[in-house]
Amino acid sequence: MDVKASPEETSTSDLSENANDVKKVSKLLYSKHTQDILKVIDYFKSQTSGMTRDAGEEDEEYNLIIQANGMTADIDSEIQTVYKFLRDHYAPRFPELESLVLNPLDYARTVQAIGNNMDITKIDLRPILPSATIMVITVTHTTTSGRELSPEEWKITKDACDMALGLDAARKKIMSYVESRMSIIAPNLSNVVGSSTAAKLLTAAGGLMAFCKIPACNVQVLGSNRKTNTGFSSASMERHVGYIYHSDTVSAVPHDLRKKVAKILAAKCVLAARIDAQHESTDGEQGRKFREDIDHKVEKMQEAAPHKITKALPIPDEGPKKRRGGRRIRKMKEAYAMTELRAARNRMVFGEAEDEVDFGDETEGLGMAAKQIGKIRASVADQRNKVKAPKQKSWNTSGLTSGLASSLSFTPVQGIELIDPTVQAERVKKANEKYFGDGAFSTFKK
Repeated sequence: MDVKASPEETSTSDLSENANDVKKVSKLLYSKHTQDILKVIDYFKSQTSGMTRDAGEEDEEYNLIIQANGMTADIDSEIQTVYKFLRDHYAPRFPELESLVLNPLDYARTVQAIGNNMDITKIDLRPILPSATIMVITVTHTTTSGRELSPEEWKITKDACDMALGLDAARKKIMSYVESRMSIIAPNLSNVVGSSTAAKLLTAAGGLMAFCKIPACNVQVLGSNRKTNTGFSSASMERHVGYIYHSDTVSAVPHDLRKKVAKILAAKCVLAARIDAQHESTDGEQGRKFREDIDHKVEKMQEAAPHKITKALPIPDEGPKKRRGGRRIRKMKEAYAMTELRAARNRMVFGEAEDEVDFGDETEGLGMAAKQIGKIRASVADQRNKVKAPKQKSWNTSGLTSGLASSLSFTPVQGIELIDPTVQAERVKKANEKYFGDGAFSTFKK
């Protein structure tokens, strides 16, 4: 039951301005290829699946899953084409509706519910849209410039609505079938990224074995779309993103962490797919462990930064801290100390010009220092800052006499006399004994 499509059946016609039949614009839903795949899917869903976990590219149902999943991307593109056709043909009736309902499928359901009625207050739109949107639509419809459609125009619009909803039903049928079979083909990969995303990844890669050969950095861009289907600018589109970036796991985290989570998820997907290709951990236990690791890392990324420890302020009554002093600090304090002379220079007598002194290119005022009567007390210098003269060393020789002493003596008498130093020392000794021999001063009569 291998179904192959011809290029003529799968190709879709471009939207032309004068097209009045939606079946000429979109041919995918009613093509033979799509109808055959949907019938085969109904057949396998009604039967008990005979596909085993060891199924490969040669299995019939496995190939059907790959083909059906590849059709989902074509269906999404076809829905956008039908939505554009429907929007153009319903604009004469309610032109403001396309700016109020942005989702293509919700737009088709809303158009089908409103129809050609001019009074929408009697129409219940609560199963389709939220209450706030319904209120805005009701208010806007009262001032709309639209007109009632003719029966031929409404028939064309109704066929477009039916085709958009039919494409959505076909896509849901395919996705439900593929997701039900992914737990058999790739149980570990399904546990890591989900059955829907796993099916899209295997379809884009061309099978499980082909997916295992792709590095993790290239897995992130599988399913990337460089063009927009809505006709808007692509400047705001994310670059290098694919099915993994748009999965539920990545979409649940904040926007600034999505690129990092997608990178982690892609690496785990490749590991899980290689485990499935080797038919190991067929119950998906390893895939569940990978998913727990990913969830734990995501939680750590979202944790708030630790609070800074706020230190208590010092006690207000605490006095100033003692600073280490020294000669340098004392000199600085002495140089900048406020003396009486500086205080007098800082004072001025109002109404009188002060005396000035030229100092190089500058002029300094003397204030009241020049008008002082009497003396100004000088600043007291700190004795600890004075530089002490070094002690002179005495070069004494051994003995009682100095080394410069001489035995020659010059007297008024003509000639040179020789003096015995020992006799002079003996004379000094006798004089000391005479006056200070008894330990006190001696008194002599005049």
